[in-house]
Amino acid sequence: MQRYPDIEIYLARVSLDTLNAWLAECLDAPPLQRSGKRQARTTGHSDGHRIPVLLVEQAADGYASLWFDSSATPWPRDVDCAREAAMRLDCEVRCSLGGWQPGDDPDRFWRVLPDGREEAIDWPDSGQ
Repeated sequence: MQRYPDIEIYLARVSLDTLNAWLAECLDAPPLQRSGKRQARTTGHSDGHRIPVLLVEQAADGYASLWFDSSATPWPRDVDCAREAAMRLDCEVRCSLGGWQPGDDPDRFWRVLPDGREEAIDWPDSGQ
């Protein structure tokens, strides 16, 4: 399975405490620290690699963007991270359908719900 160079997921309504607990567990990361307007950062570790993490609140349609700037995350692809995050954070998570290539539809996303349901959606036009 191909590993993505970085991972980005979009989180609906998650508490900072819950998010920090998950990041501490999966990446041994200290709590997110404010680093500007609507942004917070931390650095986790996985298998000896540093994993910079950036949270941007209200990045898109009420969703926060969570970006892992490393190919050494515990998840090979965005969707793998989204599935774990939805289950562990008990919130809806969205991510790209796959590795984005020029010509791909930028509004097509994968939606993962905490109950395990998944579907491809148009975002922001999904109306959901």
